[in-house]
Amino acid sequence: MRILAIESSCDETAVAIVEDGRRILTDCIASQVALHREYGGVVPEIASRKHIEAIYGLAEQALENTGLTRGELDAVAVTYAPGLIGALLVGVNFAKAAALALDVPLIPVHHIKGHIAANYLAYPDLEPPFLCLVVSGGHTMFVDVEDYTKLRILGGTRDDAAGECFDKVARLLGMPYPGGAALDRAAQGGDPSRYPMPRPHLSGNPLDLSFSGLKTSAVNLIHNAGQKGEQIVIPDLCAAFSEAVCGMLVPRAMLALEQTGRKTLAVAGGVAANSRIRAALQRETAARGVRLCMPPLSLCGDNGAMIGAQAYYEYLAGNIADQTLNAYATRSMEGEAL
Repeated sequence: MRILAIESSCDETAVAIVEDGRRILTDCIASQVALHREYGGVVPEIASRKHIEAIYGLAEQALENTGLTRGELDAVAVTYAPGLIGALLVGVNFAKAAALALDVPLIPVHHIKGHIAANYLAYPDLEPPFLCLVVSGGHTMFVDVEDYTKLRILGGTRDDAAGECFDKVARLLGMPYPGGAALDRAAQGGDPSRYPMPRPHLSGNPLDLSFSGLKTSAVNLIHNAGQKGEQIVIPDLCAAFSEAVCGMLVPRAMLALEQTGRKTLAVAGGVAANSRIRAALQRETAARGVRLCMPPLSLCGDNGAMIGAQAYYEYLAGNIADQTLNAYATRSMEGEAL
């Protein structure tokens, strides 16, 4: 089954063609990073307009790359939630028009489910059940993947997402957007002990997290140093901040494995590209005899292939939309309804 998959939830326009949920035939991406770098972050209105300009050409490029005709496409899939509402609407409306014109099923895909499904492309033998740590720019959560379309959130951040905090601190340090990758590079060789950082523990669910205090601590340290005319050792601060985030995520991931009894841990989302987090997860899972699945960096960020992968299983489960499909800025994976 060949699925034309569309992703436009933030600042990447992506159109891919995926076969049977496991094989990428092509994955075309138009990034807006250079455009938004001038503003230090994504400007929603600009992102929406650029999606409009890019999406049709990417669909044509996807067909050209594969040599397929329109008639050889079996379905159209699209990210319908969550994300920037204007950006999502561009993809949803294009997908609805394409599915109508091609007379093929329209498959709605939750963005976070797509990130998790990137692991099916990187590990063709991977099947549920397994545990997944989702760490993206806007989401941080532990998900029990009971089946391809049945997922249960075990815990997550109660305030800021890890990726959001990386970007905020990097921006204050004068690093270019996207800040998370730049901060990770700067942290290489830094001394994490120079700047102690808090690692909050919350009452209630032991798998819940809070990053707002950590972010505020780093922000205050930077501002105070500036007011006093003191020089911050940037590699050390970046290493300390990365170590603190890692120290909050990895132990809870191990606890989630213990609670669920799962023997496989997958990682998903853009922050999964962080070298310190990846190294710690490799170390801890190896010590416990747990299989670790981490997609290549090309599948950690937003892409169309991950949407096509999840769409295949949504189709098998009968999750098909009609022309009334709408976009949603926020939407839970659990018990989602169209």
